Amino acid sequence: MTANDVLTELHRRGLIAQSTDEEALRAHLAEGPVAYYAGFDPTAQSLHVGHLLQFMVLRALQRAGHQPVVLVGGATGLIGDPRPTAERQLNDRGTVAGWVDRIREQVAPFLDVPAQRDGLPAPVYVNNLDWTAPVSAIDFLRDIGKHFRVSQMLAKEAVSARLNSEAGISYTEFSYQILQANDFRELHQRHGVTLQTGGSDQWGNLTAGIDLVRRTSGARVHALSTPLVTKSDGTKFGKSEGGAVWLDPALTSPYAFFQFWLNADDADARAWLPLYSERPAEEVEALIAESVERPAARGLQRALAEELTLLVHGPEQLRQAEAAGRALFGRDDLTSLDAGTLSAALSEAGSVDVEGEVPSIAVLLQRTGLVASLSEARRTVKEGGAYLNNERVADADAVPGDDAWLAGGWLVLRRGKRSIAGVRRGA
Repeated sequence: MTANDVLTELHRRGLIAQSTDEEALRAHLAEGPVAYYAGFDPTAQSLHVGHLLQFMVLRALQRAGHQPVVLVGGATGLIGDPRPTAERQLNDRGTVAGWVDRIREQVAPFLDVPAQRDGLPAPVYVNNLDWTAPVSAIDFLRDIGKHFRVSQMLAKEAVSARLNSEAGISYTEFSYQILQANDFRELHQRHGVTLQTGGSDQWGNLTAGIDLVRRTSGARVHALSTPLVTKSDGTKFGKSEGGAVWLDPALTSPYAFFQFWLNADDADARAWLPLYSERPAEEVEALIAESVERPAARGLQRALAEELTLLVHGPEQLRQAEAAGRALFGRDDLTSLDAGTLSAALSEAGSVDVEGEVPSIAVLLQRTGLVASLSEARRTVKEGGAYLNNERVADADAVPGDDAWLAGGWLVLRRGKRSIAGVRRGA
């Protein structure tokens, strides 16, 4: 892929919502490698799947030979971009500094690994606290603030929404746009950055940066934004029943991450595959066509789950996530799973703890919620619909022996083909 073809690829995948003078941007990219950046604020201890779209753009530009610059906002993370509905809670400096380091580590698989493996431009990492903290309030207002017009700042969607609400907006969050715009100016001066990418909700901030660079140096720089990703049922993308789907495996297990994509609605999966898959266009089109003809096969969802779990968590965690899915639903041996994978999978499915004397299988079926009563448990066993560790249960009153417990002290109970629950033995 040439430097100029990258915009065509981004359009094909639906990754461009807005851009500033695309003809000029194409010409700029064709002139030779450019430095481009995206910023990530440490407003939580981990990035989540919503950030993946920015990495798709960063990676595409890197593959085309351009220089990625990744900003983790140690300064802007102390402020927070205005939400449309309520003021953000301010986190203390030590917490934000720790999150900066954690997010920096999360970025490495996306950009460092391809650079090392494929000889692509290695990313440059920056923290905007480095140039924001030393500036006095007087200098910031005189040198930077004078270039901003309040009328334009008020036009930003999140700001206008807050102004017209009971919550209102503080000057702290109102000033966020100036801080982000100044990042573009600083990166243009320090690293020759001429392109910023971000979400479509950041468009006002992106264009403010372009205007500030023009006003302070006369240079012409560019921006493009990615679309807002939604779910077909109207719920927020990147949310599961347990909350946000994080990239940190300690917050969202690789198994749960894999299952998020595997359980996607057909319409969502067809919309998401071009955005998140780096497969060739013809392969993406074939997967979408197959999903229309054979939706029950869920081949498209599996393709998404495999590709993104591999990208985020690596080959071994992908293997474990796939093995857990097969084993929990009776297709593989449960003893092949390690304690961490079992714990993650059964925590997602639902589990109970037992201490002391182990009760009968009928009681465990009831305690886990797989059945409503002991009589229903016995009926399920009698009809052949109850399983312990993928083995059909013949006696509802049997008590699992010591040899039944899997890694980490787990039992896997199943009712029918799809209803799973875990039992964990306490000390």
